[in-house]
Amino acid sequence: MSNSLITITVKLFAAFGEAYGVSEQTLEFPLLTPVSQVLERAIAQHPQLEQWRDRTRFGLNLEFVSPDTILQDGDEVVLIPPVSGG
Repeated sequence: MSNSLITITVKLFAAFGEAYGVSEQTLEFPLLTPVSQVLERAIAQHPQLEQWRDRTRFGLNLEFVSPDTILQDGDEVVLIPPVSGG
């Protein structure tokens, strides 16, 4: 792995987990990548996730963060689509 890349863990729930067929992935991104790029990659790989673009929140190391938060090596990211239940 090059020093210009970071490795993160992405937890996939609801529509994201269904699209990927797994609950977790390990991904690499360039340094200084904002957390929003995790969602952009998911949508690029699974276009059916486009409907969640404007409604997905980001969790980073167990805290909600803004889309422009910069990822660090070893971070755990959660993509959180709206959820309903009863």
